[in-house]
Amino acid sequence: MRQVSRRSVLSGLGALAAAAAGGAGFRANAQTSAPRFFRIATGPTESSLFAIGTLLGNVVSSPPGARECDRGGSCGVPGLIAVTQSTAGALANVDLIGRKQLESGLCQADIAHWAFNGTGPYRRNGAVRNLRAIANLYPENLHIVVRRDATIADLRRLKGKVVAIGEQDSGTLASARAILQAVGLSERDIRPQYLKPAQAADGLRDGAIDALFEMAGAPAATVAELADKAEVALLPIDDATVSRLRGANPYFATTTIPAETYKAIGAVQSISVGVVWLVGAEVDEQIVNGLTRALFHPNNRRILDAGHPFGRRIRQETALDGVALQLHQGAALYYLEAGLIN
Repeated sequence: MRQVSRRSVLSGLGALAAAAAGGAGFRANAQTSAPRFFRIATGPTESSLFAIGTLLGNVVSSPPGARECDRGGSCGVPGLIAVTQSTAGALANVDLIGRKQLESGLCQADIAHWAFNGTGPYRRNGAVRNLRAIANLYPENLHIVVRRDATIADLRRLKGKVVAIGEQDSGTLASARAILQAVGLSERDIRPQYLKPAQAADGLRDGAIDALFEMAGAPAATVAELADKAEVALLPIDDATVSRLRGANPYFATTTIPAETYKAIGAVQSISVGVVWLVGAEVDEQIVNGLTRALFHPNNRRILDAGHPFGRRIRQETALDGVALQLHQGAALYYLEAGLIN
């Protein structure tokens, strides 16, 4: 569902004419100037956020002296080198951008909405008002993995169990808390473990953990490896729980993880949410315009398609789907010119 309004998109676009006029000069000088580094906060190294962030870095980078795009070289931002940084995940990325410690990061759309508006987990500490969006990238699915011998048939039976619900400041943890609340549970009702995905998988395989949550695109590498080595199942999220969840969090969507996505596991109903590339409002609009152009440059399509299965899902036609906060001025200019907003 496309949720970007003309009003929110156009807010703050008064300087775009100057950016467009100055863009040619920026491009011409970039090949001879010192490199400009641009950081992308992602997630744990084993996560899809890290893999996609690395892929984005490859697409948008074009170091000084690189062969020009129309001559078979890089079609990234001239003079720019993107650096992928591993973090705990979405909440950490929002914090880093909010503190202006990193230029950009990946984040689930629900968390971006909460942060920008000061709701949900940001109600206490307040809104992060310098967040801006570049693009919606791809959907992530909530995986709730249980050991088959743990006798956990539904979400309510997680009560009293040892459950890995994501490390602190991760998108997984925020989604796990929302799901638990939707079924009438809290962290006090379970024995929570705050672990990285690989650590959680090891614990579940070894019998130290009964269940784990992971928000990741399907197939998630950690879950796939676990299913290959242990007797596990995915808990479904029933319609009533989805309805309660979406009442407070409309940016979750009902989805199905298809049968045999993971070894010996049938189709399971779950929830999904889009991953959004966020950037600080203070980042130069010419840079962000260049990032957006590079992301959707036709010559970069093969890099996205070959680089990662989720890279194939990064499409211009879905770039504004589920984006529920203001676009960065540089990105908005690209979408205006592309006819995606008017």
